[in-house]
Amino acid sequence: MKNIGKILWGVALIATIILIGVVGYGYYQKITFKEKNPIATIEVENFGNIKVELYPQQAPETVSNFIALANKGFYNGTGFHRIVKDFMIQAGSKNGDGITGAKISNLKDNGADEEYTIKGEFLANNIKNTLKFEEGTIAMARADYTSYSSALKKESYNSGCSQFFIMTKDNAGLNGYYTAFGKVIEGLEIVHKIEEVEVKAAEGQEEKEGAEVSTPVNQPKVKSISVETFGIDYGLPETLKPFDYTSWLYSQYNVGQ
Repeated sequence: MKNIGKILWGVALIATIILIGVVGYGYYQKITFKEKNPIATIEVENFGNIKVELYPQQAPETVSNFIALANKGFYNGTGFHRIVKDFMIQAGSKNGDGITGAKISNLKDNGADEEYTIKGEFLANNIKNTLKFEEGTIAMARADYTSYSSALKKESYNSGCSQFFIMTKDNAGLNGYYTAFGKVIEGLEIVHKIEEVEVKAAEGQEEKEGAEVSTPVNQPKVKSISVETFGIDYGLPETLKPFDYTSWLYSQYNVGQ
């Protein structure tokens, strides 16, 4: 009986030691675990791949929006429709025209066939975002309705949807006014190769003085964009109803009538 008691005591001691080890290792893993940021791979036909690290801690709505669109194939077959040397390269317009964007149905299955926007995540819109506009920074493009009325700041700040741009040179003037949400970690040379493509003024703007010369003669095509999330679900962004500039303009003409 004494031997049996000793054996049971020994078994219990070993089990306790194992349990302490398991709990201790689990705690060690928890305190040393570092969550990996999502990595986007932008495959540009005839140019190569650009890898971008995304920062959900800085711009969670924008990152979830980009991931959802990318992994549902929205960007596949689109192109870089605006290229300004020593500034940035811009893509993400559905038809490559710089106008058409995504719809809720592009974000999720059985989503409404309606356009949408997301909240701008930057300081001017009362959201802290410390990412700087440096060479290789990726950010959301948006409209600027303040050129029509200084009262339309909110409408401008919350007008981003699917279009994004990658900086080819530092530009501190954008800090705090656009949503930066990632940084190129591989393929910066590809970004600069795209920057060098031949551009022209947009159709119908050729004769206008001061017209921006930024429309590619041969638009670089985005073959695909995919995002590795390392098993983390970033969900979907909160969508907003787009500002109806046409209705707003019409209302201005009818004020007081």
